[in-house]
Amino acid sequence: MLRLTLDMDDVLANTHEKLVDIVLADFSTTLHREDFQTKGLRELLHPKQLSKLHKIMDTPGFFADIQVKEGAIETVHQLSKYYELFVATACMEFPNSFRDKFDWLKKHFPFIPWTNVVFCGYKSIIQSDYLIDDHVRNLAAFKGKGILFSSPHNLRETAYKRVSSWQEVSELFLHSV
Repeated sequence: MLRLTLDMDDVLANTHEKLVDIVLADFSTTLHREDFQTKGLRELLHPKQLSKLHKIMDTPGFFADIQVKEGAIETVHQLSKYYELFVATACMEFPNSFRDKFDWLKKHFPFIPWTNVVFCGYKSIIQSDYLIDDHVRNLAAFKGKGILFSSPHNLRETAYKRVSSWQEVSELFLHSV
């Protein structure tokens, strides 16, 4: 059975949208929601705003109520029938996220056993056939086949096969099974 590893933030979870909601509601900005669809937060926000956002992200509870990406639950459930699935999430930067992320995964993806959840820093340690991630740095260090999940911060990247939705993941991994 092939091993497929999935990132959590901005692959399974709609983390970017929650961050945009916070910026638009709580920050002094002239930006509009549309601005955040084509550029990453690092490109749009002042370093002081990014620092404030990082503090918010490290607050207990931040990751607890993030919305699931459309189609993720159904597709991942189908994938679990044909692949050995893992979730690898780089959460060392935000240590308060451990409990939230673990509980979030248990709530939305109860069919993925806790033994298949990896909390890590860099994902170079992951041994898998495929990694679906939104950060090129994780794919670059990965020894298997990396697949880039589209997000505003990676739209200019061209080095990896790209998917933009869970429907596209389904077409890539399930229609040939």
